[in-house]
Amino acid sequence: MRNIAYFDLETQKSADDVGGWSHADRMRVSVAVVYSTALDDFVVYLEKDVLRLVNDLMKADLVVGFNVKSFDYTVLKPYTPVALQKLPTLDMLEDVKRIIGHRLSLDALAGNTLDTGKSADGLQAVRWFKQGNIEPIIAYCKQDVAVTRDLYRFGCENGYVSFKNRRGISQRIPINWKL
Repeated sequence: MRNIAYFDLETQKSADDVGGWSHADRMRVSVAVVYSTALDDFVVYLEKDVLRLVNDLMKADLVVGFNVKSFDYTVLKPYTPVALQKLPTLDMLEDVKRIIGHRLSLDALAGNTLDTGKSADGLQAVRWFKQGNIEPIIAYCKQDVAVTRDLYRFGCENGYVSFKNRRGISQRIPINWKL
């Protein structure tokens, strides 16, 4: 059985805190979560655990995330010399954008495809971090990873994910995420 690592992270700082999205490498990790199919469980990492996180990602047969290549790997870059971009990775946002020509949020895809959504957002996670409140960040990040996992599995099984266009009409995006 392949070890798939569904992955997401939250940051200590917002884009505004670091001078814009082009400085995501300065945002620092607050919490990261991986759902490992090898363990059939979630693994939580704090900033002090980032090297273990990178090691676990390197052991995966496939890393699955949403905006993982442009964002999450950029946030992790200052922590490790490992070329994370070379890991076998499926970035669902990158794939969807390639197919339809524009970005969609994880919430938009999960809401329309799975009838579920996110419980908060990255800015709320930063506020929690600044308040020293780590537990809600862990819960939020786990939920995002579960949504990512479930959306990926749905896409693999059904060959599509869906969203609502600007007119509110549900549309399918054909994808090929089969294992």
